[in-house]
Amino acid sequence: MTDIPTVSLPRRAVLLDGGMGRELRRRGVPILETIWSANALLVAPDVVREIHDDFIAAGADVITTNTYGVIRGDLATEGVEDRFAELNIAACKLAQEARAAAGRRVLIAGSLPPLRGSYRPDLVGPFDEIEPLYREQAEALMPHVDLLLCETMSSAAEALAAATAACATGRPVWVSWTLHEDRSGRLRSGETVAEAAKAIAHLPVSGLLVNCCSPESVSAAMPALAGLGSGLAGGYANTFRPVPEDWRLDGENEGDGLLALRDDLGPEGYARHAQAWLDAGARIIGGCCGTTPDHIARLHELVH
Repeated sequence: MTDIPTVSLPRRAVLLDGGMGRELRRRGVPILETIWSANALLVAPDVVREIHDDFIAAGADVITTNTYGVIRGDLATEGVEDRFAELNIAACKLAQEARAAAGRRVLIAGSLPPLRGSYRPDLVGPFDEIEPLYREQAEALMPHVDLLLCETMSSAAEALAAATAACATGRPVWVSWTLHEDRSGRLRSGETVAEAAKAIAHLPVSGLLVNCCSPESVSAAMPALAGLGSGLAGGYANTFRPVPEDWRLDGENEGDGLLALRDDLGPEGYARHAQAWLDAGARIIGGCCGTTPDHIARLHELVH
């Protein structure tokens, strides 16, 4: 059996950082819905760095590169596809600078996102089309990160393509699926986490997580996820109201493209859900869209 690459982690629960996109907007960075992360790298790299700094100060053990959406398809819509490699590397450098200033051990996860729309298993496409695109981004990130995080994967097929590419780099790989908001614990494709995990069981993946859905959806999946016994289990949720099935991260939604925040998921309310994940066997917790450094600081109290 092939050895699974791993990183050295604390013996306690591991703390991820929080969401980048809403935090950028909260700090005044103009958001282009199609390339929100890339635009921040172009017009406000200092704010991206500041957010990394603040999540580290809050206690995060792992910070994630601002590369969600720094993909060829999205960049092409804004005429900056030729800056694909430059922007991915720039995002890594900002994370590295924040770590260097931290004065303590912090890991960097390179984000590999959906390529054809978040929450859309119907748009994933064939393996032979998307795996080379994932491989290109994984290879760009690999020299600058400690692990690769295939995140917000809406189906087993999407995760298989991303994880195949990521594992080919030799870096440790974590896979995180996004879940349906019916609180069934199933992926947005309708597959169970066990079925999704089986699809990548032949790959040297060391962490299995769920993200970018409500805390209740994470709670519904965590017992099954932790029960797989095939790697580190974890979760990081949104603080948004439930994501509609037809909602897209491509600027085609009504209004300003932002989902309203829930009023019951401040740092304390969110922490109560995270405690339930830990109780169910999670080893990795953190925050996704809408979570702030204050949320991560509260989670830091939990893991310590």
